[in-house]
Amino acid sequence: MDNFYMPKLNVPKVEPIVIDTPFQHMFVDEQFQIIKNYIQEFEKTLDVDHEVGVMMTNFGQSIVMQVTEITYEEPVLLIFRGYINGKMSVLIQHMNQLNFLLTSLDKVTEEPKRKIGFIIPD
Repeated sequence: MDNFYMPKLNVPKVEPIVIDTPFQHMFVDEQFQIIKNYIQEFEKTLDVDHEVGVMMTNFGQSIVMQVTEITYEEPVLLIFRGYINGKMSVLIQHMNQLNFLLTSLDKVTEEPKRKIGFIIPD
């Protein structure tokens, strides 16, 4: 076996084929971008006296959150920060359970209306 000879082969480098599949759009970063686009478009329809509110619909009751920030944790968690009944709150939700209704809320202060911050994790 010491005299076994293996010829050197010149195998060309092959670039991987990229296929766009529905599965890849199920990742939280893709869902985050979709939600961001919807919220920003909804924000554009509001006058200066209203802000975006999110009505959460999966707690056995409807809860309205005045969202100040949305981020995510890969692979499947979305994190909403904001106020519910004037109290700072954080909702951590699996993207498969995500259901909410965008609604308008009256501003509570004379300050300019707040826009939702969209934070992309490092």
